[in-house]
Amino acid sequence: MSSIYSATVTAPVNIATLKYWGKRDTVLNLPTNSSISVTLSQDDLCTTTTASAGPDFTKDHLWLNGVDQEIEGSKRLEACFRELRKLRRALEDEKRAQGDETVVPLSAFKLHIVSENNFPTAAGLASSAAGFAAFVSAIAKLFELPQSATDLSILARQGSGSACRSLFGGFVAWNMGSEADGSDSSAECIAPREHWPEIRAAILVASADKKDTSSTNGMQITVKESSLFKERVDNVVPKRFEEMKKAILAKDFESFAELTMRDSNQFHAVCLDSYPPIFYMNDTSHAAVRVVEEINKQAGHLIAAYTFDAGPNCVIYYLEENEQQVLGPLKSVLGKLTGWNKKEKISPFVPTGFETRFLEKLSQGIERVILTSIGEGPQDSSAQLIDNNGEPLR
Repeated sequence: MSSIYSATVTAPVNIATLKYWGKRDTVLNLPTNSSISVTLSQDDLCTTTTASAGPDFTKDHLWLNGVDQEIEGSKRLEACFRELRKLRRALEDEKRAQGDETVVPLSAFKLHIVSENNFPTAAGLASSAAGFAAFVSAIAKLFELPQSATDLSILARQGSGSACRSLFGGFVAWNMGSEADGSDSSAECIAPREHWPEIRAAILVASADKKDTSSTNGMQITVKESSLFKERVDNVVPKRFEEMKKAILAKDFESFAELTMRDSNQFHAVCLDSYPPIFYMNDTSHAAVRVVEEINKQAGHLIAAYTFDAGPNCVIYYLEENEQQVLGPLKSVLGKLTGWNKKEKISPFVPTGFETRFLEKLSQGIERVILTSIGEGPQDSSAQLIDNNGEPLR
């Protein structure tokens, strides 16, 4: 077999504090509102992707967690392949025009892509965001593209809307843009991880099952059916977008927490206002909300903020200085689950007067705990997921 060219990248999960929900263009994944997210540490949640190209490959292949994925007919994947090859072809043409006849025609080669998540896929943990961010970043690295992270975010967005935010670390804004071709609908970093490194996140995994209603279908139903939706995108989100950026830059956790919880509540209210209603949260999710409220009540101010994406899993943001107050009650009922190895110093503790019935409900529905922190954007990796024949190593 001829030479195989490859590159590997890891990409993070991001969890929105100001939700993206609804599309003004379903083909280009153009949103009806801007959004803001926190990028989480890849030490705990990431997608690793190896992209390879070779003259002997006969067709494009994508393997996700060991399963061969269908590419033909997938408009999102085909769009990413097409646009990335177009950029590589332009680069090759430029180099040849400068007299470089040794440039490898990677744009003409078929691609083999192997991608692996270290967390459940399609369960409301932003797997598609990390997946498409890693997919685009790995091919861009393989193709030696000069485009910026913002430029690549436009491509990643076409695969999965929220993937554009996983092209950056820290606190990230996805500006909805106004151009019909999506050229100004891209992500940018509001503040890097180093700006507010004390932010922590506890993810309570209520279910690792695949969602009943996909995010794509849910958005289409909501845009069409919810009478609350227009008020959200026209008035509520634009105001919150500016308030959330201000809170992040000022490191004002209480404002950040309130905005995060209010937006999560409204996002799910809009889903419930659809017809038929869309249920992403379940009884365990509702118990998690009450537990966070009780934690804040005991503290006398906001030290924890819940948020739920399109799934039942609860993400709780808090500051490192309040870790014992936030995690103590959770560990009292969830301490036997995996995920506490990094927090052995946290004591299981329920304050006097704490409403324990919600903790008991939580203990019946949570199956995994992930404790993590704020993280960086895509990173180059020395890992190799493809063998010398262009096949998955495992």
